[in-house]
Formats: sequence, structure tokens, C-alpha cells
Amino acid sequence: MGFILFLMALLWALGWMMKTPVRARLIMIGLLYVVVVVANLVLPEGTELREATGGDVRPWLVLGGVAGLGLAYSSGVRRLRRRNAPSQAEPVTNPDSFREAELNRYARHIVLREIGGAGQKKLKAAKVLVVGAGGLGSPALLYLAAAGVGTIGVIDDDTVDGTNLQRQVIHRDEMIDTPKVFSAQSAMEALNPFITVRPYHRRLDAESAAALFAEYDLILDGTDNFDTRYLVNRAAVAAGKPLISGALTQWEGQISLFHPASDAPCYECVFPERPAPGLAPACAEAGVIGPLPGVIGTMMAVEALKEITGAGTGLRGRLLLYDGLEAETRVMRVSRRADCACCRSVTAAPSEADA
Repeated sequence: MGFILFLMALLWALGWMMKTPVRARLIMIGLLYVVVVVANLVLPEGTELREATGGDVRPWLVLGGVAGLGLAYSSGVRRLRRRNAPSQAEPVTNPDSFREAELNRYARHIVLREIGGAGQKKLKAAKVLVVGAGGLGSPALLYLAAAGVGTIGVIDDDTVDGTNLQRQVIHRDEMIDTPKVFSAQSAMEALNPFITVRPYHRRLDAESAAALFAEYDLILDGTDNFDTRYLVNRAAVAAGKPLISGALTQWEGQISLFHPASDAPCYECVFPERPAPGLAPACAEAGVIGPLPGVIGTMMAVEALKEITGAGTGLRGRLLLYDGLEAETRVMRVSRRADCACCRSVTAAPSEADA
């Protein structure tokens, strides 16, 4: 019996030296144990092999039972530890604290002088609502998620269609016929498990907009029709929330930050009336180059991060125009209109410089 135990120990030591997985070492020792037990059960008493393996099966059965109980106990303890261990994506009670994995993830932000650790904390605590999970919403949502914006809401009543996939990069082919908000949620949570995504699979209307906007710090409008843009603008003005709005057609796009409470114009100041029919056709009618929503949508995400952290100079009072066909970018000044039907009653809060 001693020789067999020595042989088992030798197998374990050789496996350790050769860096064989523990499971493989246990299997080898287990096979040797089975051979020994079978030999003691089958071979007649007095045979050399049976005598060499102890001559009696009972000690081996006791040893096997003890070893089995030990392995079962060890396995049970490991399962309990895994079950009770906090998940990497478990929400942190203190919004100012970061896990080591988060610090590593956001390291390129933290070393940026304009953002740093304080700015990343602001991003973690921020709540941003994106209206529309289409062409503009896709890149904006992905980059907000990747940047570590703590809570991201997305509202859209549409489902993923095959024609969307040429430019709406947050969706995948297998998500066709899935509500866009759930498709977007899946992609965002796969990209960053440390954020909270709130999907709203419904059309935004005037009745629900006020209550919804009140829950967020910043609104991004990536919709593709003027009715919704005016609705989003009026709700943002009423809630006193900054609004980053983007729009595009064919090869051209535009973006600005509207916020009358900080003395910037609202959307209706700049576009008081809808364009005449045919002047601003939808993408389905006029077409759109695939990467264009990525350009403008990513700009929207950049402006959102700047607005949250206070970095750089934002697009308050400025309208950025991008022409992809001619590779030109222009910025023009825009101002509030005293007779604006939407924001004329809004009084701008005094700036820090005036205080």
C-alpha cells in the first residue's frame, strides 16, 4: 500500500513540475486508485499484484471515501465563494468610488488634464438622455457608454430594420425586428458593464416628456424629423436642461448646444419654422453616406462629455456645419431671438464671471 501511495505522490509531483492542470493530475491519480481497488476485488488472495497493492480492499475504500469527502467539501466552498463574490458590474454604492477595473478602463481620460479624476467622477454621476437610437444616437450612445457616463437613458419606439445597418452601428444583423432601445442596451452593456442603461420603448410625447427630462442632466436629440425636434426643444427649455441637437442629410450635418437658461439660443431661435417641403428631405428619401451619422453623432458625444466635465469650449451660441462631400467645416454664431415663441420668457442665470 505504501508503494502505491508513493506512486500517487510521485504522479502529483511530476504533474506539478510539468505544470499539468490540477484536474488532469487528479484524473491520473483517480485512474490509479480505480485499478488498485479493482485488483483487490477481482484477483484471488495471495497473488503478487494484490499483495503489492495492499492485499485488502477495505483500507482503499476508506481512503477513497475520505478523499471524496474532502474534494466535495472543497468544491462546495469554492462554489459558495463564487456565488457570494460581488459581480464586477455590480453598482457601486458610493458614486465617487471606482473599482480597479474602472480606473484601468478610464485611464486615458484620467490622464487628460481637462478631465482627470474629478471629471471622470462627474461622468460617473451624470445622467444623460438620448432621444433616438438611430444614425446619430448609435455612435453617441456607444461613446457615452464607453466614456463611463453613469446613467444613460434612450427613448425610441422603432425596431431595427435591415436598411438601418448601413449607418446605425450600435445594432447588429441578428437584432433585426428587435426594438432599437433593447438592441442599443445590449450593445452598451456589453461594451461597459459599469453603467446603467434605461431603455424606453415608446414614442416621446408632450405629456411624458416633462417627467422624463426632469430625471436627466443633459438631453441629446438624434431624431430625424422636425416635429420631434421641436417637441424635444420645448421640453428641454421647460425643464431648464441643456440640449445637444444634431441633424444630417446626404453628405452634410450640423450640431449645436441649445440652452436659454445659460443665455444660449434654443433650437426654435435658430430654426423658427420648418423648412418648405422638399428642402430638407429625410434620409429615406434623399439618402445619406454611411459614416456621416458617425461623424456628427460622435461630435455630439464629445460635446456631451465637455458639458458634463466643464472641459474646453462648447457649442453654446455656435452652430457647427460639416460638409463631408467637400471636406469642409464651418462654425457660425447664433443668438437668442427676443421674440422666440419657445424661450422668450426664459431668463438666463448669471454666469460665474458675473457673480
